[in-house]
Amino acid sequence: MARNPYDVLGVKKAATDTEIQKAFRNLAKKHHPDMNPGDKKAEEKFKEINAAYDIVGDDKKRARFDRGEIDASGQELRGNPFGQGGPFGQGGFRGGPGGGAGPGGQQGGFAFEDMGDIFDNIFGGQARRGPGGGRGGFGGGPAKGQDEIFQLEVGFLDAVNGGKRRITLPSGKALDVNIPAGINDGQSIRLRGQGAPGANGGAAGDVLIEVKVAEHAQFKRQGRDIYVDLPISLGEAVLGGKVEVPTINGSVTLTIPKGSNTGGTLRLRGKGVPASKTEAAGDQYVSLKVVLPKDQDSELENFVQTWSAKRPYNPRS
Repeated sequence: MARNPYDVLGVKKAATDTEIQKAFRNLAKKHHPDMNPGDKKAEEKFKEINAAYDIVGDDKKRARFDRGEIDASGQELRGNPFGQGGPFGQGGFRGGPGGGAGPGGQQGGFAFEDMGDIFDNIFGGQARRGPGGGRGGFGGGPAKGQDEIFQLEVGFLDAVNGGKRRITLPSGKALDVNIPAGINDGQSIRLRGQGAPGANGGAAGDVLIEVKVAEHAQFKRQGRDIYVDLPISLGEAVLGGKVEVPTINGSVTLTIPKGSNTGGTLRLRGKGVPASKTEAAGDQYVSLKVVLPKDQDSELENFVQTWSAKRPYNPRS
């Protein structure tokens, strides 16, 4: 028997939609099969989490569950309305308030205007509607399947340059996902028709993949520009020279001007996020940092003392 979906997600019954969604994402990430390869318990827990979110993550299903109309697995709890004692059973139609069988009568609390709700319960809320929005008969109309939410962490370079990742859905279905170059942290990728199957011939839902971009040890990103710190020696700072600098597509040679200081910034045009159909390629900005030798150097100390005595200056002035 399925557990109470609120208990599965670890939220209170009065939790907001945002709180429920946050709890689901955290648990789904923790127990996802890709994060726990070969762990059957994690896989079962992941399925249970998705089943719980299928109930309380959907406003209509959550309301029906809270009213006791469906159980934790989404199955109907109300008795068959056509059975003995039901509104359409041997007792016939029950009237409205007042005691009679007509709009003014009352024989058991089922009002004629409640028939629409009964039809909804029988046919899963899919009762066919006429051109004006009213109900046009008993058959269930096509309904799109539920969308599935998936969270995926991608590497910094894959997010910048684009790439491909394989994901496994709760159903066990594996999909190859193309990561577009330049995708931002928090953006989503939509895979149409890959979600839950539709009802009564309706289209399948979509898979929404929320992308989380991992940090990089060297690179930072602002918009379409890339930033990197480049340590340089005292000699390179004073005399200038050519050094190798990392970019998102490999190392390139950069010319350091004579007399460079820590904080000086050099630009590599077009070495940022690649161009898209609507935006030009970004640039890479290289911030210089002068680094002295780790070990003490008496010769360097003597030189600096002599040099400073002849050419005093205050860099903070």
